[in-house]
Amino acid sequence: MPLTDATVAADLVPAGLEFVERVSDEVSLPLPPAPPYYSPASCGPEHGRFDGDETIDVDDPEMPAKVNAGWLHMATEYGVLDSRREFLLHVNYSDPAEAGPEYAWVRVRLSDRWDLAGGQSAALRSGFAGLFTDRFVPEFSMLSTDHKALLNTTVWGNGTISTIVIRPDRREHTVD
Repeated sequence: MPLTDATVAADLVPAGLEFVERVSDEVSLPLPPAPPYYSPASCGPEHGRFDGDETIDVDDPEMPAKVNAGWLHMATEYGVLDSRREFLLHVNYSDPAEAGPEYAWVRVRLSDRWDLAGGQSAALRSGFAGLFTDRFVPEFSMLSTDHKALLNTTVWGNGTISTIVIRPDRREHTVD
């Protein structure tokens, strides 16, 4: 049985995210057409990809603080947070015992006290990071409410984590 909005809302509280609503309207991602661009990681600077200043090892003792700082910088710099500190979060609503994911976008508000990387929210937990460590490691996708900026905090194949943003309207124009 899929998770309920109430269950998702309760899970997000320790991370400092206030559940506003599940989005029922179509969500438009600022990604180039597929294929081959299915995710932020497959985009380059020519698509409006911006990489955070720091890449953090999943076992770094200061990983939660560093991830939180990098996330806040990128979310603020590229307009992921709106004037109410709201954004869309991609959440898997499927039962953990079920094989197939059932994703939905939810509108959330960042509270005054938040800890995305240390709040232990199942919705923000990376499954892939389990290949490298037993500790809680976050991995998530967020979208600005105007659908112009897609943020992805992700775990890479070398056991590091970083935050990237896709914001095509801010890409650098290059001359061929």
